[in-house]
Amino acid sequence: MKPIAHIKSDFPEKFGIPRQSGLVGGAKASVVFEEEYRNPEALRGLEGFSHIWIIWGFSANKRDGWSPTVRPPKLGGNTRVGVFASRSPYRPNAIGMSPVKLDAIEYNAEAGPVLHISGGDMMDGTPVYDIKPYVPTDSLPEAITGFAEAPGGAHLQVQMNREKLGAIPDGDIAVICALLREDPRPAYHNDPERVYGMNYKEYEIKFNVSGNILRVMDIRTADKQD
Repeated sequence: MKPIAHIKSDFPEKFGIPRQSGLVGGAKASVVFEEEYRNPEALRGLEGFSHIWIIWGFSANKRDGWSPTVRPPKLGGNTRVGVFASRSPYRPNAIGMSPVKLDAIEYNAEAGPVLHISGGDMMDGTPVYDIKPYVPTDSLPEAITGFAEAPGGAHLQVQMNREKLGAIPDGDIAVICALLREDPRPAYHNDPERVYGMNYKEYEIKFNVSGNILRVMDIRTADKQD
């Protein structure tokens, strides 16, 4: 397989990206096609769908070989399950799949068709291998979801001093809070003194977590100096 497109998103690195698509609807991104696949005819009819599947590659995961078991964050990061019983990015073939909202199709003279999406969980530059429309039969309400139904994953309470954050747009603050509520830390981290950093758009966000309280210590932009 070869990439047909790449993701352009506001996540420059893995840390802080939602663990599943749809968790943060305000996270916007675009699908920019490779030159060979910029024929608008390839998208004929797609405008009639509200959601699409994106088949993509975990391009930032570099690991020799593979492990038959992984430690899902859903189970606290210590319990192992089979790799094929999980959605771990560390797989024999590092392929991901995400249902996302199709906000618009832009026909750009230079970049060809561009898909604007929301609710994604992909890093900037992620290779895309295929796109398929989401259809009603993709939803199976009667499905049994194994350990994914286990308790856990409660949202954190995000605290920040809005007055100290400067003129950051309210829309960006809302998305940052939504990302932080999902707890971007590795599941096995529980040090209330540790300061974490994550990047979103041009912002560098510093925070720590004690219990279920996440405190934003600082949000810096590229032009903000000490």
